[in-house]
Amino acid sequence: MSAAAAETVEDGEAPAPPKRGKKKLVLLILVLLLVLGGAGVGGVVFLQKKRMAAEAAALAEDGEAPIGQAERRREVRTTPPTFLPLDPFIVNLADRDVDRFAQIGITLELEDPKAGDRLKAYMPAIRNGILMVLAHKTSQQLLGRPGKEALAAEILRESMRPLGIDADEEIKGEVDPEERPVRQVHFSSFIIQ
Repeated sequence: MSAAAAETVEDGEAPAPPKRGKKKLVLLILVLLLVLGGAGVGGVVFLQKKRMAAEAAALAEDGEAPIGQAERRREVRTTPPTFLPLDPFIVNLADRDVDRFAQIGITLELEDPKAGDRLKAYMPAIRNGILMVLAHKTSQQLLGRPGKEALAAEILRESMRPLGIDADEEIKGEVDPEERPVRQVHFSSFIIQ
C-alpha cells in the first residue's frame, strides 16, 4: 500500500468519493442548449407560417389564388404520366476538327394519353425540329450535364412547336405550363463517338 492510503485507513476515515459536479454541469448545459435550440427552431417555423398566412390573405384580397406551385402539381398529377418513346436519333455533330456523331434515345413525358395521339399526328415535324437542334450541337456542348439539360429544354420547345405552343411564351407567362402536352424530356440513351 502507498503511504497516503495507509494513513487514511489508519485514521479510520474512508477515502473521499470523486467530485461529480462537472459532469452534472456539462449535462445540464447540454440539455439547456437543446431546449433553447428547439424553441428557436419552433419560433422560426411559427413566424414563417404566420408570414405565409398573411401573404395568402393578401393574395385572397387581391382575388388571386394562394395555391403554391407544389400544391398545384399535387392537384394535377392524379394519374401516372404517359410516356412516348421516340425512335433513336443518329446525327452528325457540328464538330469542325473531327467527325463525331451522336446516338440519342428520347422519351417524352406527356400530360395524358390524348396528348400522345396529338403528338403522333405531328411526329414528322417534331422529329425534324429535334434533328435540326441536334445537328447544330458539338460534342463539347453535349458532354456535360448542363449541356444535356439545355438540350432537353430545346427538345421540349421543338416537340411543342408544331402544335402551335411556344415554350418562350410559357417562360414569359403567356401560356400556363399545365396546358402544355409535353411535361418533360427524358434521355433513354446518350452515346457520342
